[in-house]
Parts: sequence; structure tokens; C-alpha cells
Amino acid sequence: MARINSIITQIIALHLCIFGSISRAYTTLSDKTLQVLPGPGTDFDIRNGAILAPILQPRVPGTPGSAAVLNHLVDFFKNTMPEWSIEFQNSTSKTPATGDQQIPFVNMIATRDPPWTTPGEVGRLTLVAHYDSKLTPSGFIGATDSAAPCAMLMHAARSIDGALTKKWAAMQAEGLGEGGFSGIDEHKGLQIIFLDGEEAFSSWTDSDSLYGARSLAEEWEQRPHPALSTYHTALSSISLFLLLDLLGAKNPHVPSYFKTTHWAYRNMAGLETRLRSLHQFKSSPNHPSKRTVSTKQSKARVNKPRQERLFLPEAAKTDDRFMGGMVLDDHVPFMARGVEVLHIIPTPFPRVWHELDDDGEHLDMDSVEDWAMLMTAFTAEWMDLEGFFDTSEEGRRDVLEGEEDVRERKKRKLVTRKTEL
Repeated sequence: MARINSIITQIIALHLCIFGSISRAYTTLSDKTLQVLPGPGTDFDIRNGAILAPILQPRVPGTPGSAAVLNHLVDFFKNTMPEWSIEFQNSTSKTPATGDQQIPFVNMIATRDPPWTTPGEVGRLTLVAHYDSKLTPSGFIGATDSAAPCAMLMHAARSIDGALTKKWAAMQAEGLGEGGFSGIDEHKGLQIIFLDGEEAFSSWTDSDSLYGARSLAEEWEQRPHPALSTYHTALSSISLFLLLDLLGAKNPHVPSYFKTTHWAYRNMAGLETRLRSLHQFKSSPNHPSKRTVSTKQSKARVNKPRQERLFLPEAAKTDDRFMGGMVLDDHVPFMARGVEVLHIIPTPFPRVWHELDDDGEHLDMDSVEDWAMLMTAFTAEWMDLEGFFDTSEEGRRDVLEGEEDVRERKKRKLVTRKTEL
């Protein structure tokens, strides 16, 4: 997945020329809301978890593994969130590794829009990850690349779905929405794209990579909405293309790549800082699970705040520091057509990048859960869901009890392993 290009490309130059600097405004999530956002719990268990485990298998396009993972994604939305609409975008292509054989690529798109809106009147936050894995080395799983990012987006969608329902129901009950509300800010939808064919079959070139993304971007650019629509095409309905890749290793360093979406990066970085300060980040050295007192340590020493290593360390980046560097990934065909992109990918890449040990056992699960929490918070804030989560003491207790269940299961597993040894 992904290649680094340190040259100021024509894509970025065109993008900056057309759009310049853009910002958005939405309601900040309260501390209470951040504290009740649910974690994935056992659904991220790498062997039996309902969300992550089924993705941790080889899933080369056109193979049974790919079909199995696609079915898992579809079943998750249909069974867990029936209000979402699901569509597929199909294409075929020859590859350098398969000769004249046409390989099928299937992109899955899950969308939830306000119930009173019509096509062409909804701008969408679009969350994206690729679900395919590399052909080589044989048996490659790609846990960071990008099984874990897919799971993070699935968790985020499920976590905010109920709040979305409450918000839109309340708006309609108050006469907002269809026939009673003209503010474009409230015509916001949410879209999740699972792209196929990101990986090269032989070696990364313009034609041997990004198979699904190239096909989808081209088709959506040409798919018109009704005349006089606010958004003229399916492509222009994307307010922000938020792409996750190579996430799940310990201590990631994710730069801010693009000046035009630095405002979104900055907002996400602010949420990360707040979640850390509220002790919601499990990978943080200040999380309660990391602050146990040993016989050789005083309580005061243990409780002394430790330095945080941020996932998103460039919130203070100034305009003159954007030099045009980027990582080639699924966003490229969309950015070339003027779509705003926030790329969440670490540089340097994880040590396991394109190695056989990029598997479930080598994921840093605290970091995986933290990314899922951060994506949930960012999405909830974008969709203006403050006030639509259960922040009562009972709601907070449910979250804490869920975390306690996970801790107890981990303790039981640890005892079992020690006994076996």
C-alpha cells in the first residue's frame, strides 16, 4: 500500500489553486460526551471478535477471501445498521501478475443521509479504507494495511448511528428538514467507502495500483445529479475524503499533508489531546491501566503526568511548512478531480509494512482501539451530534462496565497463559 512522493505534484498545485484554504464550523463535543463514547471491546479480538477477526485473512481481489470479507462488511451494515443504504461499484482489469485474465474489483459504499433530503442536496463526510490485501508475499494478511482501519470505520459508524437517528428525528419533530429547514449545514450525510484493489499486483505504477479508487472516481465524476442540484455529481457531494491506512502499530506519527485540510487535521488533533487528558486513550502512558503502583514506587510518583507521544503532532504546523510531500494512496484519483482530502497515514510506515508479520498478533491493540475512538469522536463532531448521546450517569456506567468486562477477560487470559507455562 502507498508510496511516498516528495515532489510538488501537479495534482496538489491544481488543488490549491482551485480551492485555497477552506474551513468548517461545527459544535464541539463536550467532555461528558467524549467520556461516554463506546469502545469496541471484544469486537476487536483478533481471533473471535465480531468486527476485526473476519477481516484478518488474505483478501486478494477476485479470491474467496476477498468475497468473504466483502460479505462480512455487507452483513455488518445490514444486520447492525439497517438504515444505511449499500451500493457496489464494479470494474475489471488486467494486471501484470495475471496476464490476460480480467480481475474483478468491487467497491462497497455505505451511506446514511438525512431522511428528508434528495440526491444532489447532501454533502457527505466520506470515510475511506481499502479492504484488499497484497498478492505477495503468499499468505499476507495486512492487519495495519488495512484490516484494522476497516474495523475502525465500522466501529465509528455503529457508535454514532443511534445519535444520528435521534438528531434527525428531533429535527423532523420540530418542523426542520423537509419543507421546514433550508440551512445547507444540516443537509449533511455520512458515507463509508471500502475500496478494492489498492495494492499493486506486481510493482507500484500508475496502472498497477488503486484499481478500485480509479474506477470509482471516474464513474462518480460522470454521474450527474438532477439539474439545479447543490452538488452536481456524486463526486462533488464529498465534503471531505478522510482516508485511513497503515494504522494499528505502536507510536504512529501522522503528519498533516495538505494545507487545504489542515483545519480538519487540527480539529482531529484537538480531539486526540482532549481524549488523552480525559484518560480515554488506552495507549497513553497516563491511562489508568498504565498507572499501577508497585512496591518500589510511591503513589505520588506514579500519578505524576508522563509525556504524551501524540498520534497527530502537527496541529501547530504553519502554512510555510507545507512543501507538497504526499503518500500515494487511494485518495489520488479523487484529489486529481478536486476532492478535499485528509490522509491519516503514518510516516515512517510501520515496521511490518508489506511483511508477513503484518498480522493480528503484531497489532498494538491499545492503539487500534484509540484510533477507533478518535474516528468516532471526529465523526460525531462533524455530524453535530453533541446532545444526542446518553451522557447520564447510567450511560457512563454502561461504558465503564463494558471496559471492566474487557479487563476481566484479559486477566483471565493472562492467568490461563501463566498456568499453561
